[in-house]
Amino acid sequence: MSALEQRPLQRVVIAGGIDIHYAEEGSGSTLVFVHGGMGDWSSWAPQWAAFTPHFRCITYSRRYSSPNRNTIDSRSHSVLAEAEDLSALLERWQATPAVLIGTSYGAFTALQLALAHPGKVRALALTEPPVLPFADRSDGGRDARLRFQREVMDPAADAFAAGERESAVRLLTEGINGSGPGESSTPAGRERRLRNAEAMRALLISSEPFPSLDEEALRHFDAPTLLLYGERTLEVHRATTMALSRLMPQAQLLQVPDSGHGVHRDNPAVFNSVVLDFLQRHVLGCR
Repeated sequence: MSALEQRPLQRVVIAGGIDIHYAEEGSGSTLVFVHGGMGDWSSWAPQWAAFTPHFRCITYSRRYSSPNRNTIDSRSHSVLAEAEDLSALLERWQATPAVLIGTSYGAFTALQLALAHPGKVRALALTEPPVLPFADRSDGGRDARLRFQREVMDPAADAFAAGERESAVRLLTEGINGSGPGESSTPAGRERRLRNAEAMRALLISSEPFPSLDEEALRHFDAPTLLLYGERTLEVHRATTMALSRLMPQAQLLQVPDSGHGVHRDNPAVFNSVVLDFLQRHVLGCR
């Protein structure tokens, strides 16, 4: 069991009766980790020991992830609701402005929060936020997005509808992360995805799970931002990240070697090093 997983979980209830579990350690400026689609608070175990000496670190489980027990009550759930959850949590934790580190749908959540409430964000480090409408702006991106919908999202939605949860999670794992080596292919990675399947089901039954973002707000967003992507990530993620980087010319774009979509778990040593270096220059060095 990792050092993070040995931490006691705390619980808070935000507006709407939304139950959220989180862990906290460290002191100083607040840094919040925001996990991806089939992750939870424990997803950031490879980062915990590296970041807690420098920050007050918080990692939480988003609305429909383990061990939260929130019931899916909408067919319109999206990053918009997730960002407002995070906004409310930052207030409860007295954590503004915060550094946000997010991956995949968690990066999408952090970015939407930053655009809607820029005063609550000090810096961002984001890995492959799936703002899928932006994929169409890159060469081959539209074809990659349509293929992703046809070969991954639609079959996974059908599997969930048929009660075939394990099949849905397998389709999503391979379709989002690829079938190559990486944490997602390990027993621990598969178990984490299974226990957090409801988070993806909420998106798959949503009428608009991947809304676009405010382009003008992106162009003018001025908080320090690091955009990361994996060396062997899938084309739909690469196309989306490249398009986003063009809409955020002030952001630093960085490829992480020997990693797929799950950069922070596939290559934690490099991820930790480059993100801490970025934060040293833009946050820690500015105290």
